[in-house]
Amino acid sequence: REVQASQRSVAIIAEMIHTASLVHDDVIDDANSRRGKRTLNQIWGERKAVLAGDFILSAASVALARIGNTTIISVLTQVIEDLVRGEFLQLGSKENENERFAHYLEKTFKKTASLIANSCKAVSILGCPDPKVHEIAYQYGKNVGIAFQLIDDVLDFTSCADHLGKPTAADLKLGLATGPVLFACRQFPEMNAMIMRRFSKPGDVERARKYVLQSDGVQQTTYLAQRYCHAATREIRKLRPSPEREALVHLTQMVLMRDK
Repeated sequence: REVQASQRSVAIIAEMIHTASLVHDDVIDDANSRRGKRTLNQIWGERKAVLAGDFILSAASVALARIGNTTIISVLTQVIEDLVRGEFLQLGSKENENERFAHYLEKTFKKTASLIANSCKAVSILGCPDPKVHEIAYQYGKNVGIAFQLIDDVLDFTSCADHLGKPTAADLKLGLATGPVLFACRQFPEMNAMIMRRFSKPGDVERARKYVLQSDGVQQTTYLAQRYCHAATREIRKLRPSPEREALVHLTQMVLMRDK
């Protein structure tokens, strides 16, 4: 089937929301580079960067209103709420190890996977009246989105800055414990104290990175990403066979194989 204009608009809106969130993230993190280029906050300063992110969001809102479908508006505005809630979750941490991992996955969903899940759902709503298809699309996007972020967290430890387009160990420097760190903590319990103080003492970042690379944290996080991709594949295979379905299956492999 041909892609509808409204479905194409959803893709554009999703990209605009994503871009705005990156601009705002770079301000919050005081980041210097993004995808190998200077961030807007480095070029224009924080105030103009915040306004630029706000402008992109406002343009996305106008485009969303033009679709003229209240269900789609509800689905995609949920993404913006999740992004903000995810940012608040990122500011906190949990003392209990099990709660900490659940907290990490919830934050990952809200900051990354919600955008993909709800965008997939919105496109399916515009193309098909069956609620079962909408749920399949949502679950596919959710699982792909979580896997994407898990691999992103792995690359923070395994890729070089020039190739990645942003500084490595960036999350540790921001005080964030991602999947590889949380898995490594199970082998090196002394990391618990570093996690709770958000790697704020001199030498914490270097020691934590060393522990991660000595542990199976990277491998365990990669394995978890594989599980999420397998779940996404199971969901999308519930749809009837088509070239589009197989392209979405292939996309899960691209997520796992990416190196930047």
